[in-house]
Amino acid sequence: MGIEAAISGYRLSLPEGTMNWHFPFFLVATVTLPSVCSQFNPLSLEELGSDTGIQVFNQIIKSRPLDNVVVSPHGIASVLGMLQLGADGRTKKQLTTVMRYGVNGVGKVLKKINKAIVSKKNKDIVTVANAVFVKNGSKMEVPFVTRNKDVFQCDVQNVDFEDPASACDSINVWVRNETRGMIDNLLSPNLIDGALTRLVLVNAVYFKGLWKSRFQPENTKKRTFVTADGKSYQVPMLAQLSVFRCGSTSTPNDLWYNFIELPYHGESISMLIALPTESSTPLTAIIPHISTKTIDSWMSTMVPKRVQVILPKFTAVAQTDLKEPLKVLGITEMFDPSKANFSKITRSENLHVSQILQKAKIEVSEDGTKASAATSKNWVVSQDRLGCRGRERAAVRPSTEQIRSKPRFHPGTVGCPPGDSGEFRQVKDLHPQSSESVS
Repeated sequence: MGIEAAISGYRLSLPEGTMNWHFPFFLVATVTLPSVCSQFNPLSLEELGSDTGIQVFNQIIKSRPLDNVVVSPHGIASVLGMLQLGADGRTKKQLTTVMRYGVNGVGKVLKKINKAIVSKKNKDIVTVANAVFVKNGSKMEVPFVTRNKDVFQCDVQNVDFEDPASACDSINVWVRNETRGMIDNLLSPNLIDGALTRLVLVNAVYFKGLWKSRFQPENTKKRTFVTADGKSYQVPMLAQLSVFRCGSTSTPNDLWYNFIELPYHGESISMLIALPTESSTPLTAIIPHISTKTIDSWMSTMVPKRVQVILPKFTAVAQTDLKEPLKVLGITEMFDPSKANFSKITRSENLHVSQILQKAKIEVSEDGTKASAATSKNWVVSQDRLGCRGRERAAVRPSTEQIRSKPRFHPGTVGCPPGDSGEFRQVKDLHPQSSESVS
């Protein structure tokens, strides 16, 4: 997974009187959902904290430490949730065990989360769409179709997989429309086997949020961005001096790092950024410590401080195959033609998943953030494949970013860029909101 931009990272600075520092940071996009409390019973960490998406992110980072990584935990959870509704036996047990959504079950929890995310009370624009594209003439079990419609508002559309180019075009047009044009060409014809592909399941997420405290265009200047491999680039950096909630903590092995929350104007969604306190500490040493429980603790310990924030203005596009990370986490049977059990989808043929792909895009500018994700799964019979692509909000890698919801959160995007330009300078404790020009 790579980005179509030379940049990824944040620039933060230390308290006054100390030296500026540059190193990797991690971004987490978290959806802050006050409506969860008013519309539903509060969700517990056990219910919301499956951590599946973050665990997948960790596995990708291990295998590609120098790459930009952008994933959408919500997209991963949604696609796995739709698969779980069609699985049975050990295949279903593996999905349920890894996702760990508590006693209420995957369907009930994801239904609550989806409803809260797209609530009209959220001033930011958030859309979530799901669809199953079925081969002409194929039959699906009625309970599977009904359940997906109820939980995921999932549409069912018939396509001709015997014409891979036409089928891909239909799916890509749907994804393009649902992501407001941000995700294009999710599938390519070579991922469709005209003889074996039976259905493709797609999840699409789109988010557009304006910063509560916007970055002034006149403060955007080219600054040096240093990547993890030591290369330097002159890139546009956003900058502002304002009041943000921030804090610091350490990993179990005493590696300290800082974190900060950048809220969007609706205040139901915010971006969290975390980065090591010491330039000698690699971001990869901190990321394994981050979980839903960790991020929940950030939110409860952050305090308002007047700080200077400098971060890259960037567009990042990332695509990755989620098959191997999911297998490492214990989801293996659905990829095995001889063991996969999706009998709740159809009893007429044996289906299995051959590939799960995810494509993500995030844009950060002076005004705010646009992000989108599309995830597709391609079910095939016998030994062929189920291909899935996903696109999710992400965090950029030298720092970590997450979109979170209140009072509990559900990660919308996590990512980290391989650069190491982060700067966060505490000016002084200050509680009133303010925004000033910075150079």
